[in-house]
Amino acid sequence: MTINTLILLMGFFVILWKAEIGTQDIIEALKQPPDNLESIYHLNRDYEIIMEETSKGIILPHNIQKKLPVEIHNAKRSINMSKTNKDIGLLEKIDLIKYTIGFSINNLSYQIVYSLGSNLKLFIYLFFIVLIFELLIIIKNISKGSKMIKKTLKPLADLTEVTKSLNAEVSSMASKADGTYIKDLAGVISNIDANRLDSRISVDSSQNELKDLASAINDMLNRINDSYQSQVRFVSDASHELRTPISVIQGYVNLLDRWGKEDQKTMQESIDAIKSESENMKVLVEQLLFLARGDNETIQLYKEVFDSCEVVNEIIHETQMIDKNHNFEIDLNKPAYINADKQLLKQAIRILVDNSIKFTPRGKKIILKVVIKENHVHIIVQDSGIGIDPENLPHIFDRFYRSDESRARKTGGSGLGLSIAKWIIERHEAYFEILSRVDIGTRITIVFPTAKSLES
Repeated sequence: MTINTLILLMGFFVILWKAEIGTQDIIEALKQPPDNLESIYHLNRDYEIIMEETSKGIILPHNIQKKLPVEIHNAKRSINMSKTNKDIGLLEKIDLIKYTIGFSINNLSYQIVYSLGSNLKLFIYLFFIVLIFELLIIIKNISKGSKMIKKTLKPLADLTEVTKSLNAEVSSMASKADGTYIKDLAGVISNIDANRLDSRISVDSSQNELKDLASAINDMLNRINDSYQSQVRFVSDASHELRTPISVIQGYVNLLDRWGKEDQKTMQESIDAIKSESENMKVLVEQLLFLARGDNETIQLYKEVFDSCEVVNEIIHETQMIDKNHNFEIDLNKPAYINADKQLLKQAIRILVDNSIKFTPRGKKIILKVVIKENHVHIIVQDSGIGIDPENLPHIFDRFYRSDESRARKTGGSGLGLSIAKWIIERHEAYFEILSRVDIGTRITIVFPTAKSLES
């Protein structure tokens, strides 16, 4: 989604740039006007010159106009569509889109009109080809996922073959285990696939020689099923979280298409909403990528010995510059040396501080402390917020978990922040201590083993 958005924006900007380049010679010729405009018009037949400003289309923002190549004082650039029959097709409507530059030279008003239709249609065709290519990549990834499941279940298939071989050996022995039980065991294992990972092997009390084998198989099935269900939940939750901002963006795009071209208020409201939802999607995708890389163990930790008080002090200084609605109190027991990745630790503490800000009323106090206790550094973030119910405490580090959806909608967030913080802290062999009371506040403590300073 992000790449496609960038392609659309870059393509549109390139089309405007091309239109601007062609106007440079015309503007230079207008500065020394001939007896009539016909000779100027023939400089480039793709452009039309009007001796007055008549178009009132969508005016480009000033920041975009400054980045375009033609520099002319008080130029008004706009995009509009000629009025036409509503029954014509989409491609015919695209042909009617015009790009205009209005300006004044020698006390005369001019408007240069350039048809964007052919360029836009070419870009749409190319973009459609890119979308087809992306669809092929998605289909290929789905195929890879199927192969991965088969690879995961391959140990079970191998175990089935071993069991069948064991059955052949035992069946030849005159014992109370006449091979019937092993045949049953092999049959159960053969029937287990991705859709039946919850199946388990049952061994009765008379089969003591098979109990350990069945128990080991059941334990392996439990681990595979837990991992598989976790991935399914993760994909489902991620899809659900992305569906909402996409729906909002689509709604405002439709609103712009219907009424926003003529209504400046509607257009600005739509632009603000699309920017906000795009930023939310960007944050969510970055969090998902972080967790995916974390699950694959591809994130490198660059540990060093440093004073954790310095990191806490930096976070408070940065936060106070952007949040004037809360009172921040600092209590730092310097020095408090730890061996950690400074950037990742800063990210984890900032997540805790951001949560405290979200759930603490205006004017209330947020406390950050660094304390040394029994050869451990305690980094404490304490707020005066809404608190957490006891039954919700065991789940606050679960991915996409939010104890109160109505509060989550007001404060924002995807429910991934604490999951990221937990991953970071656990990779440093540290842990959390949490104390929370409803309507009083929450105190979260990160406990690190102390480290000797480089100086000592």
